[in-house]
Amino acid sequence: MAGPATHGQSGPVVRIDTHGAAVFLAGGDAYKVKKAVRFPFMDFSTLEKRRLACERELAVNKAYAPALYLGVVPISQDGSSLRLGAAPGAKIIEWAVHMRRFDEERTLDRLAARSELDLETIAKLAAVVVDSHKRAESITWAKASAALREQLEETLSELAAAPAIFAPDIVMGLCAAMRESFARLEPILLERERGGEVRRCHGDLHLRNIALVGGDPVLFDAIEFDDKIATCDVLYDLAFLLMDLWIRGLRRHANLLFNRYLWACADSQRNLKGLALLPLFLSLRAAIRAKVIALEPGGELKRAAEARRHFEAALAFLAPSHLILAALGGLSGTGKSTLAAAIAPSVGRPPGAVHLRSDIERKRLFGAGEFEQLPQEAYRPETSPAIYGRLRAMAAIALEAGQSTILDAVHLRPEERRAAQEIAKEKGARFTGLWLKAPTEILLKRVAARERDASDANAEVVTAQARCVIAQHEWITLDATAPAGALEAQAIALISRT
Repeated sequence: MAGPATHGQSGPVVRIDTHGAAVFLAGGDAYKVKKAVRFPFMDFSTLEKRRLACERELAVNKAYAPALYLGVVPISQDGSSLRLGAAPGAKIIEWAVHMRRFDEERTLDRLAARSELDLETIAKLAAVVVDSHKRAESITWAKASAALREQLEETLSELAAAPAIFAPDIVMGLCAAMRESFARLEPILLERERGGEVRRCHGDLHLRNIALVGGDPVLFDAIEFDDKIATCDVLYDLAFLLMDLWIRGLRRHANLLFNRYLWACADSQRNLKGLALLPLFLSLRAAIRAKVIALEPGGELKRAAEARRHFEAALAFLAPSHLILAALGGLSGTGKSTLAAAIAPSVGRPPGAVHLRSDIERKRLFGAGEFEQLPQEAYRPETSPAIYGRLRAMAAIALEAGQSTILDAVHLRPEERRAAQEIAKEKGARFTGLWLKAPTEILLKRVAARERDASDANAEVVTAQARCVIAQHEWITLDATAPAGALEAQAIALISRT
């Protein structure tokens, strides 16, 4: 398969190996051949099992990348040579998934390794993942909670079986932490399964299985070998991506993906409640990745170091964290949303704080898209209490689930600021209120320069706000004209103070 003649061409054939497959890239085509391997979680040990796995891979992935997945082809042996396709009298010795080749340098893991994975791509990716979950079949009879427990126990067993890589005493600590977490959270898992949040998902949603094709992220290589593994809570599917980004140090990317996913979900409150599961989901995803990396071909020392890095992250994801509610206030144009997005990755447990933005919730309340201009009636004075009440209710749910939160709204009225602080007190969270301030002429320039922003504020809105008398309050005033880096550092220091 690595020979150009097999593909009827003279150019080189590129081979890429994983623990379960070998992929051959030839010209504009790619052929993925299952390896004759058997692991506790995957069995390709016979030719018939590999054929069925190829057919299943095609069927599953057509939903994600119909333009990439072309078919299943036999590989036959004719004398001493191999041939793609079934030839008369030739013996079929293997099967392959035939794909349209894309630029393998444009998978998101490689972009990340070259520091080329930008936030615009992450925003697009969030929309793709949300859409994939919306289209996925909801399954309430799969006993996904029991299946997840099996995955957890199988993973812990396999980690314990590799003492040369994973220290036995630390594995024991991870075992205890994961089992305690699962037992405590099982009622929420079951409730979400009954509520339709368990679906037939991608199942292997990490950066290596996403490619930029024509500038858009495309999911591929979804799990085909076990529907039980891929049938999971949608937040568990998302957690693989969040974990991968977080461990790579791309924390701004992880937090943006996290919040854009929440913004785009129809039932955001249900997923906010489900965030109680996130530390367990992130930890298990990291532990599974650790065991799989240990199996992959390549340098033994490099594999062991990478596997240990994921194993250590699995422990860290379960570590306790301070619960924080930060509220940002200030007139339109002071940069509240920009600051909130910048500091959210550093607030609370991974993948950072939930960013609740009044502009987003107003659009959601009126059934409008993020960048769709709302009519003036959406901004009547009597609508503000509903928007602020909605924000605080969502903050209370997120805090109850253990996820630190940032409230991003003007907070012009004293009662709005007091109510935010009361939510923190009620939920046992540490509160910090930050008030951003800048000269009106700068605010007018900023709102005039906005493009593709959820805020509809214009010069008239800023002028009206500026005429309001802002009563003295206990929130800490920050200079919104300060350099972005200095402002972010100051805000993080104030919010994170002990």
